[in-house]
Amino acid sequence: MSLFPPPADITAEVFVRLPDRFRVKGKTPEWAVINKAGAAIDSFLEGPAFDSSGNLYFVDIAWGRIFRASPSGDVDLVAEYDGEPNGLRVMADGSLLVADYKNGMMAIDPRTGAVTPHCARFRLEAFKGVNDLAVGRDGTVWFTDQGQTGLQDPSGRVFRLRPDGRLDAFLTGIPSPNGLVLSLDESILYVAVTRANAVWRAPIMPDGAASKVGVFLQLSGGGGPDGMAITADGGLVVAHAGMGAVWVFSKIGEPLYRVRCETGLTSTNVAFGGPDNRDLYITESESGHILKARLPVAGAALPHLS
Repeated sequence: MSLFPPPADITAEVFVRLPDRFRVKGKTPEWAVINKAGAAIDSFLEGPAFDSSGNLYFVDIAWGRIFRASPSGDVDLVAEYDGEPNGLRVMADGSLLVADYKNGMMAIDPRTGAVTPHCARFRLEAFKGVNDLAVGRDGTVWFTDQGQTGLQDPSGRVFRLRPDGRLDAFLTGIPSPNGLVLSLDESILYVAVTRANAVWRAPIMPDGAASKVGVFLQLSGGGGPDGMAITADGGLVVAHAGMGAVWVFSKIGEPLYRVRCETGLTSTNVAFGGPDNRDLYITESESGHILKARLPVAGAALPHLS
């Protein structure tokens, strides 16, 4: 018998569809040869993030592009380069920091589209394939290094890049680390472990190390958890790729809401926006849509933009 009542359903609506002029027809990108069984795909959207003016940035992993959607839904191309951009955050100075599967951590100037390396190696070794990132109040950047890890190879990592440039491996031995988010007081790092279909809870000790890391959520079905966000009351929002859903949990892990994504099953990442921060924006990757759902709870303010 379930300990919790079933979550209430919310249906997401389309905010914007990637315009046809930006869809690449009849070609297979290098990224899709391995990650999508060689399929010809016209886009694969991820990494939604708002700037302080209400513009929504998002990436196309498959074709190395960064887009921007205005509050009214007009889409323009910000940058295009030889990369596989995935997670994205807008930094305090307005620049974009991107976790690029092919190149490592990259910095992008949204005014000019210029792309420069930000953090490409760890101890002179290339990353496996970085995936997503979170930014703390002090500017510390946490990012996952997923590559092709999974239950067959649990060697994924979470890195911490401090404002002074120091880089360390905060967690190792992870089967497919993906999205990540800090708790409201930044004492806990939550990590989506996609191939284990779980979300891990990693307490951050006073000396900065991790201790007593455990499973906070155990999901089932689909492909597994992907991008995440924190609500204003400390709850956790989890995009469930392959399930066509986003789950909203309380701060103790109670399932409160299921957001249905009816344009496809590949709900990959989320960002809160809107005038009261209660609109949840969702990338539905394979159909090339960004969806929007109105939630009963607001998202937490992003510390680096506050």
